[in-house]
Amino acid sequence: MFHLIKPNTRINFLGQRYIAFAFSIIMVVMSIGSLAIQGLALDVDFTGGVVLEVGYQQPVELDDVRQTLADEGYSDARVQFFGSTTDIMIRLGPQETEDTQAVSDAILKALQVDNADAEMRRVEFVGSQVSGELVTKGGLALLYTMIGIMIYVMFRFQWKLSVGAVVSLLHDVVIVTGLFSLFQWKFDLTVLAALLAILGYSVNDTIVIFDRQRENYRRLRKADTFEVMNVSINETLSRTILTVLSTMLALLALLFVGGDAVFWFALAMFIGCILGTYSSVYIAIAIALQFKLTREDIYPPKEDEETGHAHP
Repeated sequence: MFHLIKPNTRINFLGQRYIAFAFSIIMVVMSIGSLAIQGLALDVDFTGGVVLEVGYQQPVELDDVRQTLADEGYSDARVQFFGSTTDIMIRLGPQETEDTQAVSDAILKALQVDNADAEMRRVEFVGSQVSGELVTKGGLALLYTMIGIMIYVMFRFQWKLSVGAVVSLLHDVVIVTGLFSLFQWKFDLTVLAALLAILGYSVNDTIVIFDRQRENYRRLRKADTFEVMNVSINETLSRTILTVLSTMLALLALLFVGGDAVFWFALAMFIGCILGTYSSVYIAIAIALQFKLTREDIYPPKEDEETGHAHP
């Protein structure tokens, strides 16, 4: 029978936790520094701007439309298909003029030079107030999600494990956001959605290890916490590898053939999957170990009413 990971594999993951801590601290500090210095390259969803829908009689190439717009001075325009290959959506950042009619007329005129049947079907202005609300609500969504996860893990397992779980989630979100800031990748609503999805993916992997750890406390009665944690990570390693590989294959497909509409979402998720797998072991579990998690924290000793002796 084929085994991806041999049943008796015993890799000393937690023996390298201090090296992992150092790496994570460097990445988090770098991310926070980049966010503080140059911020995020926010898309029109967050900054406000103009959204236009243009229709054609025949299918068009997005690269040709992007080049046309770049030649007209709209090099930052985001162009994507909208429902079909004959309908496109164009997103522009804040313009010097607030006259959306003038902007739409200029773009339509430029597009009709290459394709006379282009027609403007919709023009919308996204104001700064609306975009500001999106930033606020997006941040609150992340905060509420992490609070909910912390409460769940606290009641399902133990508070030391819940602290490790939440710190690992913060670690993943901060580093992904920091990389988008460092390389000035476009940060739009799809990336915000990816951050929420990363929280779910990361905590799922963490919960699986927590569950196995709790089972092993009963099975390995003579083992200390360090050994129980290492055994639990090794026993779930095959499942972890298969999960992350299958997820990353789907994300690679989105990255290379999904188009501009989902590219940044797929990129954020791809990085988040790698970080989520890493942080489940080296952040969530390792922090619980640093908090001196014990068998009694998971299974509190019960007092024998007759003998007065404690037993697990």
